[in-house]
Amino acid sequence: MSEVREKALLANQTTSKLATLTSEQKNAALRRMAEELTAQQAVILAANQEDLQLGRESGLSTSLLDRLALNEARIQEMAKGLRLVADLPDPIGETLETIRRPNGLEIRKIRVPIGLIAMIYEARPNVTVDAAGLALKTGNAVLLRGGSSALRSNIAIVRVLHQALRDTDIPPDALQVIENPDRASVDELLKLNGLVDLIIPRGGQSLIQTVVRNSSVPVIETGAGICHTYIEADADAKMALDIALNAKVSRPSVCNSMETLLVHEKFAREHLAGIAAKFREAGVELRGCERSRQWADGIKEATEQDYATEYNDYIMNIKVVDSLDEALAHIATYGTKHSECIVTNNEELAARFLQEVDAAAVYHNASTRFTDGFEFGFGAEIGISTQKLHARGPMGLPALTSTKYIIHGNGQIRR
Repeated sequence: MSEVREKALLANQTTSKLATLTSEQKNAALRRMAEELTAQQAVILAANQEDLQLGRESGLSTSLLDRLALNEARIQEMAKGLRLVADLPDPIGETLETIRRPNGLEIRKIRVPIGLIAMIYEARPNVTVDAAGLALKTGNAVLLRGGSSALRSNIAIVRVLHQALRDTDIPPDALQVIENPDRASVDELLKLNGLVDLIIPRGGQSLIQTVVRNSSVPVIETGAGICHTYIEADADAKMALDIALNAKVSRPSVCNSMETLLVHEKFAREHLAGIAAKFREAGVELRGCERSRQWADGIKEATEQDYATEYNDYIMNIKVVDSLDEALAHIATYGTKHSECIVTNNEELAARFLQEVDAAAVYHNASTRFTDGFEFGFGAEIGISTQKLHARGPMGLPALTSTKYIIHGNGQIRR
């Protein structure tokens, strides 16, 4: 039997027990996992250093190495995320709706676990912890298949979490990691109908589309982040600069970072040169339209492909537009329905932007970098859904539940 099928079977066999655990039992397990992460961070960091060294030797970009890298602070944040998830209300068993029929039937709609959730993701070891915590809190087993560049880190993390789970009511088999880095393991996972109930891909556009196109297991599509910030004519110049810089520079390797800055022509004439200079000082390579290159120095010519690219790096596009309508059209053409922002003091224009932009998260006068489960108060996230069915935006605990109907009667029969 292959590793993928064997581990899927082991995890699937725990789902009935997980569904019966109390909130207190699950919360105790998450807190124990957090303790073990911090207690064994040296083991995790040693494995991560091996991954980083191999990544550098294989030519991974600076941004991908940043995604891959762990340090004591990041491990502490991972542990903090587990504790926050433990402190959140447990959605399992929550009554969403009660219906009382004329015939006396009482019908309740409640939240239940999905079952076995598989995660396919790239070089983000923190996702291993986030996925484990959120899945187990909601009574789901979880099967993880991370990217080969983070293989040693992910294996070390799961071994540490297994040690923690042995002291709890959650069976360690509920958490599995696939150690085979071969692409065939992904292909097999995508066909495990009957064992795996849901697959969530998290990574670049190529990975996500491969899963969506080839999986016969249901998929929640998380989206690539071609995110925009649009600066309107009346925007406060300092606010606009602060938001735009943060959206791009604070951590360009993540999906909620900005890839294209849209600037109204009136604002650009006065302020674009200064804004472009600040981005160059921050080490950002700028690519832009003809007018942006006329009004600011150091901007290369942008192509259509540039506007359609998620850089995840210190590269950014600039496009000057004549109106909100033109900005909306550009976002509709190139956006990935992830996160979009308008900077303006005009409430009417802001309301139009918030209503008309089709994205999971739409901002007025705030950085797109806030699209994050932790920042939304979810403790962590298992991904950011850009689809419209079941879940959209940062996916916290409720997104990892299904529902069922509980019906109470006193002898009713259908005639």
